[in-house]
Amino acid sequence: MLPQARPKVLLVIPHLGGGGAERVIAILARELPSQSSEKYEVHLALVTGSAPAPEEFGPSLQIHALNAARVRSAALPLLRLIRQLKPALILSGIFHLNFLVLLLRSFFPAGTRILVRQNGTVSASLAYDRLPWYTSLLYRLLYRRADRIICQTQAMANDLSAELHLAPKRLAVLCNPIDVEEIRKSISQQQFQQQTTGPLLLAVGRLSPEKGFDLLLQAFALVRKTSPQLRLLIAGTGPQETALKAQSAALGLDSAVTFAGHLPSPWQYFPTATLFVLPSRHEGMPNALLEAAAAGLPIVALPASGGVVELLRDQPGVWLAPQVSAEALAASLLSALQTLQPGQRFAHAFIDGFRLDRAMRAYENLIDQTLAKEP
Repeated sequence: MLPQARPKVLLVIPHLGGGGAERVIAILARELPSQSSEKYEVHLALVTGSAPAPEEFGPSLQIHALNAARVRSAALPLLRLIRQLKPALILSGIFHLNFLVLLLRSFFPAGTRILVRQNGTVSASLAYDRLPWYTSLLYRLLYRRADRIICQTQAMANDLSAELHLAPKRLAVLCNPIDVEEIRKSISQQQFQQQTTGPLLLAVGRLSPEKGFDLLLQAFALVRKTSPQLRLLIAGTGPQETALKAQSAALGLDSAVTFAGHLPSPWQYFPTATLFVLPSRHEGMPNALLEAAAAGLPIVALPASGGVVELLRDQPGVWLAPQVSAEALAASLLSALQTLQPGQRFAHAFIDGFRLDRAMRAYENLIDQTLAKEP
């Protein structure tokens, strides 16, 4: 009797090296084959990106680079790949790609299950992100085609359920997988360096309006009136990069602000940072925040979502602003800087729920449950 073939699991993202959504799927692609080698045959589709270096992932992962110019032009190559592979389950990891996968579902092999991971709070995205007018309609029509929708927090799930009129049982709340041990091992090999030129604030994220870096620059200018030696490092790229650099210059901050560009790992700056800043207007559950917490950095944050507030409220080593504004952020930064000792770090016990082994086990359980459902 021939051994039963392992079910194929296809993970789909636009490319590697993007924001938190791509990072989560990349971690799943790296970890699922090793943690479930006897259970699944794992594939990764990069819609707009080329294949990474072989050493970036283990030999068990099969990578398919579709090389489309953009997500919307990837329908035919993605459909061709899916009909060729015949995956038992597809997991897509960012909302506009989720739309494409769900739109094509009728053309997939019979019985194909689909999980989509929502990477932001739907109501806030629709209200503030200047998305095309039809985005709300696509959410309402297409998300009903998913077997389950993965949310990062219960607050996000509640928002999505109310906004799209979806039954709560269609939603799954799973923590982002964070390699806490790798982060701590990496920073333990570096020494804290006393800042002789002033405290250093670290912010990481895509340079786009929802991330609030314009608010951070305004707040930073206010705080520098009291702490003129203060410096700021922003790691990330995005559509607002030129505008943010112009804003920094207009505020007279050029000598105090560094735009570091995209960093595969911002951990190299953790030992020298005084604190981590989350200036987002709205967020799901940002990986950059969780990675900074894993490293023990003090955190100053705006109340970017219900999930962020639930996670950070009343936590030691966290200064959570009462509202989303530059003034509120500046006040929280001043409070933190006046309280912290040089090099001070915090345990941040809340990060335990995001540890790699726990998060991966939850994802694996959801995949098993979805595969076990009747098509």
